[in-house]
Amino acid sequence: MRPELRLSSSAFRANVEAVRSRVAPSALMLVLKDDAYGHGLSWAVETAVEAGIGWFGSYDIRSGIATRRVAGGDVRIFAWATSSDEEIDDALLQDIDLGVGTIDYLRRIVSRAEALGARARVHLKIDTGLHRNGVLPEDWESAVAEARRAERSGLLVLDGVWSHIAEASDADDDIAQAAFLDAVRIVGESGPMPDALHLTASAASWWRPELRGNVSRIGAFCYGIRSADGPEIEGVRPVATLVAEVTEIADGDATIDMGSFDGLPSTLSGAHVGTPDGARVLRSIGPTTSVVHGWPGARIGDEVALFGPGDRGETSATTLAERIDTVGEEILTRLTPRVRRVVVD
Repeated sequence: MRPELRLSSSAFRANVEAVRSRVAPSALMLVLKDDAYGHGLSWAVETAVEAGIGWFGSYDIRSGIATRRVAGGDVRIFAWATSSDEEIDDALLQDIDLGVGTIDYLRRIVSRAEALGARARVHLKIDTGLHRNGVLPEDWESAVAEARRAERSGLLVLDGVWSHIAEASDADDDIAQAAFLDAVRIVGESGPMPDALHLTASAASWWRPELRGNVSRIGAFCYGIRSADGPEIEGVRPVATLVAEVTEIADGDATIDMGSFDGLPSTLSGAHVGTPDGARVLRSIGPTTSVVHGWPGARIGDEVALFGPGDRGETSATTLAERIDTVGEEILTRLTPRVRRVVVD
């Protein structure tokens, strides 16, 4: 049997509800970047729609189109990657909200809206100090004025103001919020206040309620992926379990059918994985197989959980990631297509 990433829809729905309750009255925007953090976009969207999610953050327009195809026309989809003119056309035709962090991108969107006879829905991004795209504060009034001119011409709706923050320290985030609120003030003085104001992602949305706008962009926490070096998240658990079968027993150790070619970093050797008899050490990781410290009664066909919620003694994807100084989502997103995604409930 090929290795499987087993997805719990019930755990995902429970996480979504826990996060939604935590950030209320701010609306939850479920982020879907990197194929829903490696879980599979279609499954995540279908399950979230059933749970009543009305906002999705797709990152790029292509994922936004895929989200629209699954979710239908009743949800809002926000794509913030700067995109080609062809992709802008697709977004306008599929009613996808566009995150705009440069005046050049704003102008291209307006031009494509005019060519198509469409009206773009835009969220203008202010750079609050992270320098990850975003209009600089000194250019903000000009960008807002340009957006308002296009709005008066019927080519655009300025429907959001947003930004990213570093989440490096409370002091840095307070400074970012002040810059964000000043940008919102300028927009409000120029015309109608946009519907969507969003500054925070997972960690800040959870721990700093005073920073939230009326929309909160949250991805990792909804999938049960805590922040690296961060505390556990109350009411949230990993929704994915990575499982591989024992193919050989030798010298008291068990060989499993998964290796570095499947996306399991070889540097994770020494981590604890889950077996039918509890936690065991992952001794070594080869290209196509890995070796686990054996347990009494181990048999070919037994299942080993490489990461998951801990039901068999395994650690989470984030705990594994901390061993190699990265983040939990990287452990999930590097898995290759050989690892089957299987919905278990």
